[in-house]
Amino acid sequence: MTDAMIEVSDLTKTFGDVTAVDAISFSVAPGEIFGFLGPNGAGKSTTIKMLTTLLRPTSGAIRVNGIDPQRDSLAVRRSFGIVFQDPSLDDQLTAQENMEIHGALYKVKDAKPKIEKLLKFVELYDRRKTQVQKFSGGMKRRLEIARGLLHHPTIIFLDEPTLGLDPQTRNQMWAYLHDMNKNLGTTIFFTTHYMDEADRNAQRIAIIDAGKIVAMGSPAEVKSSQGAETLEDAFLAITGHSIREEDASSTDRMRTMMRGIQNRRR
Repeated sequence: MTDAMIEVSDLTKTFGDVTAVDAISFSVAPGEIFGFLGPNGAGKSTTIKMLTTLLRPTSGAIRVNGIDPQRDSLAVRRSFGIVFQDPSLDDQLTAQENMEIHGALYKVKDAKPKIEKLLKFVELYDRRKTQVQKFSGGMKRRLEIARGLLHHPTIIFLDEPTLGLDPQTRNQMWAYLHDMNKNLGTTIFFTTHYMDEADRNAQRIAIIDAGKIVAMGSPAEVKSSQGAETLEDAFLAITGHSIREEDASSTDRMRTMMRGIQNRRR
């Protein structure tokens, strides 16, 4: 699919004797809202890291907005925004300052009016001069989305974007994302453990388990394939009911790195 916004072919990532991602293939169309689901340790985060240039694949091919991340990582990074599961904002800076730093890093032209527009879009303009450490979790998520959109990405990656948020904030955030998808044509690639969230918002989903894609299609198609009434029931039928242990070592390293950066700034 040469017109795919994201195209993955036989993508594999190994760590020593462990195969985290095992020859997966899928594509995401321009303007699509695509859910990438799986149990803990299934390979979701590893896949996102390869798509966003944080990890090099062991083998296979990736195209993001038509660009190979291994050959031109800078061009790929300019084409997407990302909201990590763990907050990546500088708590000591204001909302405005966090946006300005992002604009400087991406060399955004005429950043000031764009920052104003985005902060109004996520209803944080009146709090633009407030330090981020005083924000609630939902406000921080909205600011991260605004920051991720500042350089006009064609794709936004969301890794557990609503984890720990109350239902009202989750619904409000998805209203912003749908508005962005409809009016800007932004492609949205997200992970979540909330099956109801994936069912309501994704146009298509892929389920990864033990490094392999084990199901793909619209939420209705995946439910129908398992004779299930809910996506959660279908998910459990496909991946099993056993509790998975998650290797948090890479996440812990990223958290440590972010703390180090923030401490140096202080």
